[in-house]
Amino acid sequence: MMCKTVFLTVGTTHFDTLVKAAVDEDTLVVLREKGYTKLVLQIGRGTFTPIEEERCGVTVSSFHLKPSIAEDFQSADLVISHAGAGSCLEALKAGKALVVVVNDTLMDNHQTELAEELSNNKFCYLCYPGTLQETLTNMDVSQLQPYVPGQPMLLARYLDSVV
Repeated sequence: MMCKTVFLTVGTTHFDTLVKAAVDEDTLVVLREKGYTKLVLQIGRGTFTPIEEERCGVTVSSFHLKPSIAEDFQSADLVISHAGAGSCLEALKAGKALVVVVNDTLMDNHQTELAEELSNNKFCYLCYPGTLQETLTNMDVSQLQPYVPGQPMLLARYLDSVV
């Protein structure tokens, strides 16, 4: 069987709630049921560092920061990302199935608007740390639309809605 990889990124921030949700045993079971056998976590400035081991048939590894995560995006079959614009767009440009997780503890969270716009256009699935497992269970990545870089109308519509 082919090894399918999930790459999770929180960017340069800390989002321990997302990292903890991803390595929860029930979430790992769902990932394994979906055929994923490897979970690579980029945990940014987070203080929670998961144990690197195989659990529930999924090998878990992590790192804080490194100069480039482009290779991690390229080698992933599924990307789980915080709602940062850079991370979301990098995953979409790489042609990866994407689950965007909004940090609902942030005040005036502009990232929610971007995540909602991407989800409304069927470029990704949108969830919160508490609904990650449910989203992974119910997602069908074949239903996502491919993102074509250079879609100025999408950006224009988003900016119009914010302004």
